[in-house]
Amino acid sequence: MRRSDRQQDRAFALALMDRCTHGVMAIHTGEDMPYCLPLTFVRVGDDLYFHCARQGRKVELLRRDPRVCVTFVGDDRPFFSDSPASYSTYFQSAIVTGTATEVIDDREKTAALLALCQKVTPDHVGGGKFEEAIGRSLSVTAVWKIRMEQVTGKAKLEKPRG
Repeated sequence: MRRSDRQQDRAFALALMDRCTHGVMAIHTGEDMPYCLPLTFVRVGDDLYFHCARQGRKVELLRRDPRVCVTFVGDDRPFFSDSPASYSTYFQSAIVTGTATEVIDDREKTAALLALCQKVTPDHVGGGKFEEAIGRSLSVTAVWKIRMEQVTGKAKLEKPRG
């Protein structure tokens, strides 16, 4: 990391991942251009989970080369200072590199989907709603797990006034 003064610890990076509603995953294509796409992730321990269709370009590419990089960005906002005149951005980011594998076990898939729903739609998990949705869609939904091999965090934080 070039700007070591902005480096954050692993706990910062994990907390940012847990707050973010999505991240952007880069996948190898085997061609000159990478393939990047936004996905909703949930972290469970040292694994990231996401769901998707069972077929498509993303799935084909992951089966060919499961190495991925996922970026999360939080509190991204520009600022201007009058004295001296300068422009910059406050930001928080976390980058994960790892290996993706498709989750085959229905219990692990269900647990990952429940964790995902609890993260992004916590008010709509109870009352049998989740179980109803799982009954309809588990067999047609793919769940992938990314084993986090490297996690880095970086931030330019606003300095407290005073």
